[in-house]
Amino acid sequence: MNFDTDNHHTSAMKVEEIITALHQASNPASVTGMQRFGIDTTHALGIPIPALRSLAKKLKKNHTLALQLWETNIHEARILAGMIDDPLLVTPEQMDTWANDFNSWDVCDEVCGNLFDRTPFVLDKIKAFSNSKHEFIKRAAFTLMAEYAVHNKTAGDEVFMAFFPIIEREAWDDRNFVKKAVNWALRATGKRNGILHNQAILCTQKILLQDSKAAKWIAKNALQELEARVTSIAN
Repeated sequence: MNFDTDNHHTSAMKVEEIITALHQASNPASVTGMQRFGIDTTHALGIPIPALRSLAKKLKKNHTLALQLWETNIHEARILAGMIDDPLLVTPEQMDTWANDFNSWDVCDEVCGNLFDRTPFVLDKIKAFSNSKHEFIKRAAFTLMAEYAVHNKTAGDEVFMAFFPIIEREAWDDRNFVKKAVNWALRATGKRNGILHNQAILCTQKILLQDSKAAKWIAKNALQELEARVTSIAN
């Protein structure tokens, strides 16, 4: 799927032109496929992520355009907004506004992994979002933990050690998109290095003691992967 091969023109595109291009690239069959993965397709066009990444690369970083794209309420336009926004220009208020608009796990994960985890406010938002009653805001907290563990190469272990009490505290939540993100955060943090791996194992053992189906699933699933990692290293 090719939006525009003229990079010079693409980087100067206005929001109206981008929306027109997105509509031209829409694929109803893909929308049906998205539904099978639990994606809210109310405002979706059915454009694959690689195509959006390609367009984002041509558009380059543009904070104002990102804000305009978000306001369109189009599923793919919002994912694209997260790809082209400048994390250094994002405010805590914008993060709250966008998170409050999350209505699908893929928009949540793409925005968190492409933008929010690179802002100066990521750790504060992890704490704040983890207390939310909104399913996708709460998911964002744990998605951010996982993405931050993968993308931030310089943060000290103490930053990630602070994640485990939050993971343990919220492991009771049996909402599908929350418990899967809690599990993801636990696994990703534990795979960062040996020290955090040991702490993740301890965290899973504490979670196993909780009287909750969600907690037991989170812990057993994470433990399986974390212990497999030890075996693979040993071999």
